[in-house]
Amino acid sequence: GDVAELEILGFTRDGSVFAFEEYGVQDGSGFPYANRYYIDTSSDSFLKGTPIRVRLDDENATFDAARVQARQKGEAIVGQAELNANRGITAGFNPVTELSADPHRMAVNPRPIFSPVDQPLEFRLDEIGMNNTEGCDSQGEINGFRLLRIEAQDGGTTKLLHEDKAIPKSRGCPNGYRI
Repeated sequence: GDVAELEILGFTRDGSVFAFEEYGVQDGSGFPYANRYYIDTSSDSFLKGTPIRVRLDDENATFDAARVQARQKGEAIVGQAELNANRGITAGFNPVTELSADPHRMAVNPRPIFSPVDQPLEFRLDEIGMNNTEGCDSQGEINGFRLLRIEAQDGGTTKLLHEDKAIPKSRGCPNGYRI
């Protein structure tokens, strides 16, 4: 399948909303798409009217054109200028092209400070087989996920952050995940 490009868009001034975008060209159809996600950071839920999904059903269209349409729709949610002014930092990222990284584990320093003054953050992702997902019979192995945070300062105490009980329709038929 296709692998989307990821762009962190940023936060609102007060940190109450986090936004990111994924975009690319669909495998099979060749149609470009762009999806923008706006998350309420206090409830870990999508803002009303989001995610914004744009797909241009034209093989000759570009994903840049899809991104422009998604950005224009997103202006009604949070202005791009505000997101640009509050980008934050990417403390860790395992791109699908990186062969040396464990795609299910990440340990990072949370701030770009030398020498580090914060406790490291560690996250682990476990895939959960969910082959009984409706409409995914011909899509191969279907997986949900469990996300854990490992607390180094507490001797490795594990905290459950998320565990799928079912695959949300918004994910389609996911075969796998990576951090």
